[in-house]
Amino acid sequence: MDFTVVIPARYESSRLPGKPLVDILGKTMIHRVYDQAMKSDCRRVIVATDDERVLHEVERFGGTAVMTARTHESGTDRIEEVAAIQGMAEDEIVVNVQGDEPLIPPVAINQVARCLADNDCFMSTLYEQILSINELFDPNLVKLVTDDHGQALYFSRAPMPWNRDGFAGKEKTLSSEIVYKRHIGIYAYRVGALRQFIKLPVAALEESEKLEQLRALAAGKKIFADEARESFPAGIDTPDDLQRTIDYLEK
Repeated sequence: MDFTVVIPARYESSRLPGKPLVDILGKTMIHRVYDQAMKSDCRRVIVATDDERVLHEVERFGGTAVMTARTHESGTDRIEEVAAIQGMAEDEIVVNVQGDEPLIPPVAINQVARCLADNDCFMSTLYEQILSINELFDPNLVKLVTDDHGQALYFSRAPMPWNRDGFAGKEKTLSSEIVYKRHIGIYAYRVGALRQFIKLPVAALEESEKLEQLRALAAGKKIFADEARESFPAGIDTPDDLQRTIDYLEK
């Protein structure tokens, strides 16, 4: 199976300025993400950035980077521009690896690409099981519900599915009969689907939840979601996340 990994790496970040270039035990974040992606079975890795400082850092460690417009609203838009610049074929598979995932398992990159190749879907993604009430009710963790065949029905920041009996009182409990799913923000799509996606109108659901994948669902597109085969450490959004990652690597 042939696929390309594209890592969108926007320089500006309100919670962690200059995020792609923060130091993590002697390596920049974008360097660590790139290295993890290179351990997958991909044919190539490309960083899509809007800032020359990121471009120069990637070139410094021997990687490949492409400058993209600063006006993009999302990483998906940035990836589509890279596909156009590179002249990628309509059926080429692209995996979107977030630029703030320095601990991303290479097996997860292979898995999401394989899911797209093996299923009739517009895009594919991954999830992990939620095992605690605190995680389920955390709006920063995106939840999803799928049908019995792995097709995503909905993504939300709210706890779902709602356990009517278990959530009624102050002491909320998870149902032992339900698999609660935390969405992992990694995607695979064919270039043709990418080009379709950026032309879709922004959906009201997407605006409300601030979840870009809801644009595809609102348009009737199929998203296949598979359970990640390897534990997927959380990405880095804040200084506290950065310190947590450093502590993990120092163990």
